[in-house]
Amino acid sequence: MTHHPGLLRTAPLPRETTSSLICRLAGRYGMEAKVLRSCWQWRNYPPGHEGGGARADAEVLLNTPGRQLLAGLCGVEEDVLARALSSWRQEDAKLSSGKDGVPTAAWRTGGAVAGPVAFGCRLCAARRTGTILRVVRYVPRWERACVRHGRWLLDADANQPLEHLDLRGLPEVVAAQRRWASVARRAVRAGAEPERVFALAHGVVARWWEQALQWERETIWPRRLHQVAGGDAGGDLERWRIVGRDALVFPEVVAVADALLDPAMAQLVWVDSGAGRPRALPADGRFCRRLGERLGRGWLGPLAATDHGGPLIAWMGSVIRLRRGAGGPPGYDNDPWWLRQEHHSSTMAGQLRVLSKEKKAPGSGTMWRTAVPAEQRRLITSTIDSTEEQLLQLRGVQTGPTADVARRLLRGLGHSAGLIENAWKRTAVAAVNGGVPLEEVAGWVDMPVEVLRKMLSAGGQESGG
Repeated sequence: MTHHPGLLRTAPLPRETTSSLICRLAGRYGMEAKVLRSCWQWRNYPPGHEGGGARADAEVLLNTPGRQLLAGLCGVEEDVLARALSSWRQEDAKLSSGKDGVPTAAWRTGGAVAGPVAFGCRLCAARRTGTILRVVRYVPRWERACVRHGRWLLDADANQPLEHLDLRGLPEVVAAQRRWASVARRAVRAGAEPERVFALAHGVVARWWEQALQWERETIWPRRLHQVAGGDAGGDLERWRIVGRDALVFPEVVAVADALLDPAMAQLVWVDSGAGRPRALPADGRFCRRLGERLGRGWLGPLAATDHGGPLIAWMGSVIRLRRGAGGPPGYDNDPWWLRQEHHSSTMAGQLRVLSKEKKAPGSGTMWRTAVPAEQRRLITSTIDSTEEQLLQLRGVQTGPTADVARRLLRGLGHSAGLIENAWKRTAVAAVNGGVPLEEVAGWVDMPVEVLRKMLSAGGQESGG
């Protein structure tokens, strides 16, 4: 098949995936994408979803002749493609092993190449290209709202049909997108990386989102959820909570990021900690109370203040340690913007996979590695190992005066009991977060449902902390 360079000029969109550009280019030439892709020699097969189906976030890496070919087909200079396509200069060992001069390509997933991949706004693309076609781009979470058309652009790595959510009934989400730019500038002025500030704020709010099902006074998020679901999420509530989360919590994420960057809020944390006279953070602290007010939820303060083990309390601890000069050398413990692995919010794709598997096999133990994050599994394993080691040590303390032996045994057994309790609580949390009904878990530990719920909530456990 012979093509004439520049016959049909097709310019790339900013941060578009190379795979997306090739698909649009094929449309311009009036052919199927797979036919156009035959111009390159492929080193592997395109990535697909588990159970079948092509991935929208599939990405293409090209060798030098392959890039030259694409530039010729597009009718644009290579430097134009280099500026627009995030994957342009990336190569792979599979590409260098091909014949010299042969256009060669390799498939990858976009997330492994240049970060989060989302669908582009088709209306915006149509304004640029004159045709309404699907576009896939590298877009971070803080740039997902299309202000012009009132759309939230969804992750492209999930096996679900929607490309966007309609925000026309949720002006606060669009307003938050406009506001983020000023928050990002504020982060830069404060010497913080905007993406890390956003990640922390998102971790805080995503944790609240999971807990909010138990919050009787929460009315804002349910209203937004039903709005994007077309009026009523109905019996598909679980799926809509997964698909809609990032869009629906975006105003709160921006507000939390703004609050955490505010020196006045950091001062409230310092005051709550007792300043120069250290004390435990109170449940009615001024910082959390003010944070709830800034989010339009005056009742949220005590809930946030008692969510021990969460990212917000970790941020507060870092602020306090920095103020006291007790943080030691630079590191995660005195870095306010460091987000522990277990506090990273799960992706839409990951949650949908778990939901799909759970519907097929409720409570199945074979899904443990899929449903439970690696960090949480390591914590459970570590706790069990520590318990085993502690119990083994007790075997050697049964000599000596009766009082000494009894004291050592009871203290050791008490410590082991605490480790065991910690292990089963973490396991219970992992099971609940993985989709096992709380009622079923309560039966396994021989405990009333309400008692288990309160016990997990009291330790800030229900969200995986």
